[in-house]
Amino acid sequence: MNLLFITATRVGDAVLTCGLLDHFLQRHPDARVTIACGAPAASLFAAVPGLERIHVVRKRRYNLHWLSLWSKLLDRRWDLVVDLRASLVGLLVPRRKRLTHWKQRNDLHRVVQLGRLAGLDPPPMPRVWIGPEQEAKAAGLLADGAFLALGPAANTPGKQWPAERYAELARRLTGPAGILAGARVAVFAAGSERAQVAPLLDELGPERTIDLVGQLDLLEVAACLKRAGLYVGNDSGLMHLAAACGTPTLGLFGPSLDAHYRPWGDHCAFARTDESYAEMQALPDYWQRWQAGRLMDSLPVERAAAAAEALWARLEAGTTAMRAEG
Repeated sequence: MNLLFITATRVGDAVLTCGLLDHFLQRHPDARVTIACGAPAASLFAAVPGLERIHVVRKRRYNLHWLSLWSKLLDRRWDLVVDLRASLVGLLVPRRKRLTHWKQRNDLHRVVQLGRLAGLDPPPMPRVWIGPEQEAKAAGLLADGAFLALGPAANTPGKQWPAERYAELARRLTGPAGILAGARVAVFAAGSERAQVAPLLDELGPERTIDLVGQLDLLEVAACLKRAGLYVGNDSGLMHLAAACGTPTLGLFGPSLDAHYRPWGDHCAFARTDESYAEMQALPDYWQRWQAGRLMDSLPVERAAAAAEALWARLEAGTTAMRAEG
């Protein structure tokens, strides 16, 4: 079976589509897979079973990037085209069947929407395929469950929770009475985001901090996040990556729709600002606060800590119940 999977450019959006890809791979374990995606997300798919090719789609004027992609896909007849970009490529390549995602609904989570595309209820869980090389690197850097993972960067300043609050939260969660008492704190971000996270690294100090900023590729990051006791971060690709790895994940939300993009799964939770997304959009100084990175100010440390502790307690209770039944 020849499977063409056209997915997102951004890492978080691409991660959320991986559950749908996994569904088709489970149904067709012999599938020969071609992925088309943007450059930021390309390495995410490097260990997909049955992978033959990854086509990196780089945006060009007049949508010529789609023409370029189309010309590379004419060498075979595709048994299934899953086009999550609603491009003309999925329509014009030789194919037997096509699934296309057209319009997003803000009242439904992205994972639910993707599940409905294939008639799946419940929708498939996002997942990440990690190779042995990445697992080995993570094992050399980190011990299982012995650290708190933080993702303090964001692709826009408006989504970024203040560094001093991350530091205070980390001290609370890893302090003597914390849910991760005595644990080290690992900080994750892209190399280009170092300036964003430098204040947090300075605030935490080097003694108990593991600085992984800009040192790992996406699958190496995933392998590390998989080993964390808890991940806390802004609404970002790293948040979705942590959730897809099965790591207990707390997402921090302000100027984005938690109903649409909260971390997905029973092992996840979110905390948000006093203002809802709609209320925040209506603020008279919204754009000034966005550019100044002040839209997350009404999310206090106490609320984030309470959400993390409640998530931890819920997961601990579930583990205890499973052991009792076993």
